[in-house]
Amino acid sequence: MNPQPYLPGGTVYGTLLNFRREHALWAPRMHEAPYKSPPQAPVLYIKTANTFTRAGQPIALPGGVAEVEVAASLGLVAGEGGVVAGAVLLNDVAIAHESYYRPPVKYRCVDGFLGVGGAVRPVTDLGELAALVLELRVDGVMRQRTALADLVRDVATLWADVNAFQSMRAGDVLMVGTDCLDDGSRPRVKRGDSVEITATGFSPLVNGFVGENA
Repeated sequence: MNPQPYLPGGTVYGTLLNFRREHALWAPRMHEAPYKSPPQAPVLYIKTANTFTRAGQPIALPGGVAEVEVAASLGLVAGEGGVVAGAVLLNDVAIAHESYYRPPVKYRCVDGFLGVGGAVRPVTDLGELAALVLELRVDGVMRQRTALADLVRDVATLWADVNAFQSMRAGDVLMVGTDCLDDGSRPRVKRGDSVEITATGFSPLVNGFVGENA
């Protein structure tokens, strides 16, 4: 009997503004009130356990929501002793919204709104992840390529900076961030679409999108 695909055993943290393109687009607003300066530490949000959807399972759009944003990300899985034990592909789904510093939970933590890769790839050298490119396809059509070489904080730096103010416990997952398109938006999908996220060394992450009562 085949085991069930992987699901996180702890808290999943997302990271904002960690790709150079989006950071540059937001830079002028970082100096406006009430913050008046760029963030000095990683900007995090939480994907709650109700959002976790296994690879191959459908993600339901709530009633009244015609389309949602999708974004490929790499999750760093914490092992014992606060080290990175592995990495997993993630599809961070959200209802489109304007946010900065305080991402709204009601748009990001809808039931099922995190597609989770079926298996965790062991990681022995964080540096090797810098060369990864994540590809996101909708119904087989390439919609976005996300290069981890474009991170503001590389994988090792992000992990260290987050652990400087909170301890990542075994089973927790830290997303390195999601990139935006040239205009600052993210790919959008509707009911009936299928999203596939791939990267070298990982099994593809596929989730279809359905209506709430499907």
